[in-house]
This record gives sequence, C-alpha cells and structure tokens, in this order.
Amino acid sequence: MNNNTLLLRQIHPAFMQQDKITSQAFRPTPKDEKLLSVDNGDKISAAEAWARFIENPQCQSAGVMAVSYQECTSETLNVIEDGTPYPEHCSIDFSDLSNGQINKKSKKLKSYAEKRDWIYKN
Repeated sequence: MNNNTLLLRQIHPAFMQQDKITSQAFRPTPKDEKLLSVDNGDKISAAEAWARFIENPQCQSAGVMAVSYQECTSETLNVIEDGTPYPEHCSIDFSDLSNGQINKKSKKLKSYAEKRDWIYKN
C-alpha cells in the first residue's frame, strides 16, 4: 500500500440523501468496534468489490466511493491491512478517538470521497 492507494468503501443506500452521501457512510457503526471496513484498491477493482459485496443477500450498496491511504494518515487514522474476511480487506481505525472526534474525521473522509466522486456506481 502506498500514499495513493484508494480505499474502497461500499455506500449503503440508507447513507444517501437526495443523491448525496452522508458522513455516516464513513463513520463506523457500533457493531464495527470503531473499525471502518474498506477494500484495498491496489488489490481489487471497485466493480469487483461491489459485485462481491452484494453477493451476500444481507448486503446492499449503491456504489463505491474512496479515500486514499494518504488522506487517512493526514487525519491521523491508521489503516490496517487485516485481510479478513478476504485478502483485500482493510480497516480504517477510529479506536483511539472520542465520538466527537469520530464525527469530525468521518466528515473529512466524506469530503475527500466527494471530491473524488463515485469510483463505481450501480
């Protein structure tokens, strides 16, 4: 992974309002244990990541947006190449942050992703 590596994020339809994403799309939920699930864009394309994701009937995605590794590190967010549950999986680590800090960082990630626009949209 390098500074330009894109971290691919599936955007749940519930995290959209009037064709715009909400910062919730880049904020870990309580079940995520402060780890935001992404895919390493150097190892899988956005279209492939989306297709694999929606194979699970419990998963929905309006498409894929991305932030770069460098954007995460500029926000002091570590990126963990955990490879679980599949080899391309990574996590953006919010574990050392308060809820207020998580909200601020998720808004910044949303802003980075919006500037880049959709990487893949169904």
